[in-house]
Amino acid sequence: MPTITTKDGTQIYYKDWGKGQPIVFSHGWPLTADDWDGQMMFFGQHGYRVIAADRRGHGRSDQTWDGNDMDTYADDLEALTAKLDLKNAIHVGHSTGGGEVARYIGRHGSKRVAGAVLISAVPPLMVKTDKNPAGAPIEVFDGLRAEYLKNRPQFYKDITLPFYGYNRPGAKISEGIREKWWLQGMMGGMKAGYDCIKAFSETDFTEDLKKFDMPTLILHGDDDQIVPIGAAALQSAKLVKGATLKVYPGFPHGMPTTQADTINADLLAFIRQNAREKAA
Repeated sequence: MPTITTKDGTQIYYKDWGKGQPIVFSHGWPLTADDWDGQMMFFGQHGYRVIAADRRGHGRSDQTWDGNDMDTYADDLEALTAKLDLKNAIHVGHSTGGGEVARYIGRHGSKRVAGAVLISAVPPLMVKTDKNPAGAPIEVFDGLRAEYLKNRPQFYKDITLPFYGYNRPGAKISEGIREKWWLQGMMGGMKAGYDCIKAFSETDFTEDLKKFDMPTLILHGDDDQIVPIGAAALQSAKLVKGATLKVYPGFPHGMPTTQADTINADLLAFIRQNAREKAA
């Protein structure tokens, strides 16, 4: 399997398919690069080079005890882009992956970046604070941790229902999609999955978003039950200069899977119009 080795010796698994302008996909918690199957096939077939890694502690990458935080995730992404010598890359992040993209740009700059896309993403900050009254109380995330520790396999099965909006009246449930989510989650390490709840909920990406200086697309469903839009996309769009915000009525958190045709078409239009390769 193709891997890179980070500065602390962690082996990170990645996929690198096709040729053309690179699109780098950062997945959500507690999933893997496989969550991007629908996007990697689509964009690979449209002439792009598509790349996705399993975040440390997730999937086929090493299950680390330490380093399960946004700074390290961003450094791992930088190590991948440097190893592959990516230029003019479009970085696409879903959920926790949106935080990874934001921290990567905030921490390492945009020299290699032609465009950014945040989908159902956690920035700028999920937890409620005095400065972020729209966030969720810390007790919500404490509850997630408690359920996770009590019965991780069942917790993962249960969370697929709100993740994909399958708990809504009339929803057409795909058991295959639910099982794929569960399998990806169970491939990851227990400690990494636990730590990542803190990473995605308590990391403040406000200053990272202010450093974005490339075309940026922000996509969010207004029925997102995992990362509610009010404290997420609606705020991020105010912080990223010149960002394009698109809100999808009724779409769930997992819309890149359940509404792949719509999301892929909008991504392709954005990339073609705004994220062309820069002159060397």
